[in-house]
Amino acid sequence: MADIDGSWDCVVKSPLGDQKLTLTVTGEGSTFSGTGSGAMGSSDVSGALDGNTMTWKMSVSVPMPMTLDCTATVDGDTLTGSVGAGAFGSFPLSGTRTA
Repeated sequence: MADIDGSWDCVVKSPLGDQKLTLTVTGEGSTFSGTGSGAMGSSDVSGALDGNTMTWKMSVSVPMPMTLDCTATVDGDTLTGSVGAGAFGSFPLSGTRTA
């Protein structure tokens, strides 16, 4: 399992411009939990960890209430992945561990 614990400064490349997200997580076996916060709101997150791949759902309220489907692959202190916004498509996600 990858070491995912910590705080991650992330950016989602969306049609509304770059959306900054701070993801703070702690892994436990094949699951993890924590929080995600940014301009689109803040929510608790929990998901699955399979090797170095994290998958989770996150609720946002701005620009409208929706649930985002997130996937990221951790490689040391960087992560890359995507955020699915339903009918609005999927957007690139990248981040670096800050703590």
